[in-house]
Amino acid sequence: MVERQHGVGEPDGLERIWTPHRMAYIRESDGAHECPFCSIPDGPSAEGLVVARGEHTYGVLNLHPYNPGHLMVLPYRHVAGLDELSKDESDELMALTQAAVRTIRSVSNPHAFNIGINLGRAAGGSLSEHLHQHVVPRWTGDANFITVTSGVKTVPQLLGDTRDLLARAWDGPGAVHE
Repeated sequence: MVERQHGVGEPDGLERIWTPHRMAYIRESDGAHECPFCSIPDGPSAEGLVVARGEHTYGVLNLHPYNPGHLMVLPYRHVAGLDELSKDESDELMALTQAAVRTIRSVSNPHAFNIGINLGRAAGGSLSEHLHQHVVPRWTGDANFITVTSGVKTVPQLLGDTRDLLARAWDGPGAVHE
């Protein structure tokens, strides 16, 4: 829903886009729930949408992708800060991220990538207590107006199918072929 600011604070002329579905991230990341990133690696790769596994880190598709192929690379160990990673974890996080870029590029031919880590809840980290690096493929003009106008996110492929495609194409550290 888009609405103009009325009656609260100083008018700034901006329209507000309300996305109440994002509150699920805030509620689930209050520390009272089990960390999903800690439990995902314990199950089958396909079921958990895991596309690659290293010794210290793994790659997993985002359940709420910004774009098709949006995945995250994260350590198995439950740490929040980048400065808390061991050298081995840090090195492998980057190696798996590089492999993710190569793999997504070979499968989907995106025009660009957004790669980043939101450190802390105030920085946008929805599950900020477990560090994770986003790898988001981008195409020119991919900003999706349907989410704003209709409350619908269009994703052209099922997550399981995307996971299988990326896992089969993964060329580099952490390849998973199950």
